[in-house]
Amino acid sequence: MSTAGEQARATRAMDIEAQAAAWLRRRHFWNWSQIDQAELDDWLDAAMAHRIAYWRLNAALARTERLAALRPTLEAAPPPERRLAPAIVKIAAAIAVIAVIGAAGAMVMSQPKERVFSTPVGGHEMISFADGSRIELNTDTILRTRMTTDRRDVWLDRGEAYFQVKHDPAHPFVVTAGNGRITDLGTKFLVCRDARNLEVALVEGSVRFGTAEGKTSAHSELLKPGDEITDAAGAVSMTKQSQQELENELSWRRGVLVFKYTPLAEAAAQFNRYNRKKLVIADPAVAQLTVYGTIPTNDVDGFIRVARSVLGLRVADRGNEIVISR
Repeated sequence: MSTAGEQARATRAMDIEAQAAAWLRRRHFWNWSQIDQAELDDWLDAAMAHRIAYWRLNAALARTERLAALRPTLEAAPPPERRLAPAIVKIAAAIAVIAVIGAAGAMVMSQPKERVFSTPVGGHEMISFADGSRIELNTDTILRTRMTTDRRDVWLDRGEAYFQVKHDPAHPFVVTAGNGRITDLGTKFLVCRDARNLEVALVEGSVRFGTAEGKTSAHSELLKPGDEITDAAGAVSMTKQSQQELENELSWRRGVLVFKYTPLAEAAAQFNRYNRKKLVIADPAVAQLTVYGTIPTNDVDGFIRVARSVLGLRVADRGNEIVISR
């Protein structure tokens, strides 16, 4: 009997195979452009499993094309209509192979099958889709997707994710996070959700942010680049961020955290998201001290050095906690 882990891996492998088949269909039977090639290259670079699936299916297609091309000619000088037969056979064979290897993909895309992605504390994962869209998951994040031929739906249950969406008006891309609903209008945006707050920051393009009817009144807002909207228990507010501030918020994609005169308590809280060993600020006065600099997300010792050497604080290691005080 297979374990849940084995079943998840099998499902993931089938999804990757479906995506590879979709790319082959696009490349052989659509108007292929440089933009399409760039998107395919990004998808192939995202994971070795993507490349293996694509190369294997492409090799199967190439073998079928060679077999069709080697079909013997029955007459030395066939009439014009007969000369078209090998080409027609070749095309038909290629289409047949793509149809076969894409059968799993067609089933996955036609059924509203939900997939779950998650990262552990300190984890980081990139998810790529056949349409060119990508989602990058930060630490301790749970995200669900349901992709069909008509819609692209995503739920951020916990954590933080950076979305780079390939806009398609005929197939809406909608992210639901708690009471918030983000509808893509061709964009790159960041969504962060915890037990109390929801934050959406727009990097490029535009999105429509809305809240559902419920205990609070519905809210709808069209975001522009630099807009950051916060929903704290139904109280919605919006601020404007500079390009540099947005880049600092996305520094986790590079494996670092950027602090600019950040209160020590806030810096510790951010750092704790990436590490199981937690920083505890024991003194309220110490919590208000500020830090400035860039620290790798997993560099606990680096944070301790800043506390000791720069701020002159005491640090006590107490098992799963590091207590910082005067």
